[in-house]
Amino acid sequence: MTPTRHKKVLITDITWANIDIESTVLASAGAEAVLAPDPAEERLAALAGDADAILTCFAQVSEAVIASAPRLQVIGRYGVGTDNIDVEAATRREVVVTNVPEYCTDEVAEHVLGFLLSLARGLHHYDRAVRAGDWSLASGLPVRRVAGRTLGVVGFGAIGRRVAARAAGLGLRVIVFDRHPDAVRAAGFEPVGLDVLAERSDFVSLHVPLTEATRALVDERFLARMQPTSYLLNCARGAVIDHAALANALDSGAIAGAGIDVFDPEPLPAGHPLLRNPRLIATPHTAFYSEESVAALARLAAENVAAVLTGRRPATAVNSEVLALPRWTHLRP
Repeated sequence: MTPTRHKKVLITDITWANIDIESTVLASAGAEAVLAPDPAEERLAALAGDADAILTCFAQVSEAVIASAPRLQVIGRYGVGTDNIDVEAATRREVVVTNVPEYCTDEVAEHVLGFLLSLARGLHHYDRAVRAGDWSLASGLPVRRVAGRTLGVVGFGAIGRRVAARAAGLGLRVIVFDRHPDAVRAAGFEPVGLDVLAERSDFVSLHVPLTEATRALVDERFLARMQPTSYLLNCARGAVIDHAALANALDSGAIAGAGIDVFDPEPLPAGHPLLRNPRLIATPHTAFYSEESVAALARLAAENVAAVLTGRRPATAVNSEVLALPRWTHLRP
């Protein structure tokens, strides 16, 4: 008798210590998790040849990788955005693409407010000055009270909502730019246009996915509308900001500073103008991270893949139209 073949799930990359959680979830679906030694396209294409599923964090799952996997049923993303997956190519192949839309809302909101408070209080300047032997008040000035100032939130999804609510708790006035102004009003905040938000905000926080409409949303024109005392915060996607325009705005003093967790590309090249600017607080795409959020992410992403491999509908499908095709009519809830 031919032994039953274990399904294979290729994990392209992770930023945490191990794949123990994913392996346990997938084993219950009769699948074995295999972690790629590196995320190069050629390596992934070779390893995907007998893969039934792919789980990816930041690695590019290109059309070439998808084409190399004749058994492929599902691509699962560790996270919300799927701009690193060729979703159109997957859809043409009738491959389901899943994501985890809500798992780190607390962590990202906390990271944004950490940026906001550090910039407003000059903590990054004071830290550098003290390490250099300067204990004077002047090294971090000007410092202004946070309460009573205005936060502009761009994008009112799960994270944008969480940031707005927590900012209001700090005494900030909150204005919001979103495609659904009625939802903004229902939450108790003021909807405004994007130009108005740039002009009125002391802090601007970005919470939009990366699409063709949002690429370089914050450009030279947007930054010119911001106040010279205002700050830009980004924990969404790096390419939402025109990096050259931001570097110029920081260098010229057109804005007071920025807190940025996401860049394009990642990592930035050594010596990039943004990394040389003392007005910038930079973190390496870590806003999503806590011990709790990563455990939840690994489990939920693996559960989406396991569901498809065992004939069940995943909790989320980015290309949900695929599920209506004959290939997937057998899936049960």
